[in-house]
Amino acid sequence: MKLDPKHLVQLAVIVEAGSFQSAADRLGLTQPALSRNMKSLEARLGASLFNRDGRKSVPNTLGLRLARNGATIRLAEEQASVLAAQSAQGAVGELRIGAPPIVAGRFLSGVLAHFIRDNPNCVVEMRTGLVHELRSMLERKQVDLILGPQSLADATDSMVFDPLIDDRVGILCRKDHPLTKRKRVTADDLEAQVWLAHSRGSLLRQQTEAAMTASGVTSMHIVCETDSIRSALEIVAETNLITTMPRATTTPYLANGLAFLDFDHPQFRRPLGAIRRADARMNPIEKRFLSSLNASLLSLDQTRN
Repeated sequence: MKLDPKHLVQLAVIVEAGSFQSAADRLGLTQPALSRNMKSLEARLGASLFNRDGRKSVPNTLGLRLARNGATIRLAEEQASVLAAQSAQGAVGELRIGAPPIVAGRFLSGVLAHFIRDNPNCVVEMRTGLVHELRSMLERKQVDLILGPQSLADATDSMVFDPLIDDRVGILCRKDHPLTKRKRVTADDLEAQVWLAHSRGSLLRQQTEAAMTASGVTSMHIVCETDSIRSALEIVAETNLITTMPRATTTPYLANGLAFLDFDHPQFRRPLGAIRRADARMNPIEKRFLSSLNASLLSLDQTRN
């Protein structure tokens, strides 16, 4: 036997309100219309839901039991309405993002923590990888959004790049490294150093070598090579090795006894942004996340200034 869930909800309101008239007022119905609906429900059941007590209708045992079912239906409807409203505002859904290890570290983890706390009904999936790995994830629709360097979104590809910051590359060393005392760091200074290099397949390695060559550094004495950002930061902090790192995304680690040298080059430019497939429309949850990220970057920029 199939019952009209709307009638069960109305029965629950009658029990809660204590009278047909009060329930009708809450439901936005007339009292006769509500009475007809209850008679229809009783006819469907083939049983009475109310006992007469003078001029008053009092729910019987069956009426009370079905009213509890109606209250459950009403609660589910209210919860569904709230979720639908939150979804429209971008507070409910799935956020699938990818990022290089350095971006996925302290630079992004704080923003993600705030976002998860403020959006408890959103499921976040975070993937990390090198540029070619991230590109593959996006093409295979394993992620919907990548926070990475502009070079990942080649102009010939069907990808859209929305800029966030210029996460330009800098030369990193421990805070009390001898080069930090130089007023001007030269190509000869850099050529005389011992380097920690990033993995050969990384964009950061390619960009570093191109910038050093353009700066007049004919050779780099590399004694350590790693694809682990964490290892690179810890090794540089404890030795005289120098390396390169994106400045903005590495700034949260400078408290660990690290410092950037006063050296720059045009080829160190590294625009960082949100990358997505051109044929994919950005959903509300992605817009909400990027809004949170932009607010965090603005606050960080104001703090620096």
